[in-house]
Amino acid sequence: MQNQINLTIERLQENGQDYYVATSPDIQGLVAEADTIDAVIDIAKDLIPILLELETEDQLVITT
Repeated sequence: MQNQINLTIERLQENGQDYYVATSPDIQGLVAEADTIDAVIDIAKDLIPILLELETEDQLVITT
């Protein structure tokens, strides 16, 4: 089963150079930056499983 994750992609400019930043209201801490839209989406796709795993680890409670 696949889940849909919403990305917000903004085009920004610094020193005459365009770049793209992707964030997501669905994944806490997701911020990706790249020179193209395709690249920023690829980076976000790579980050999502890592951030989800970290979120799951944070929710684990160890009892003794």
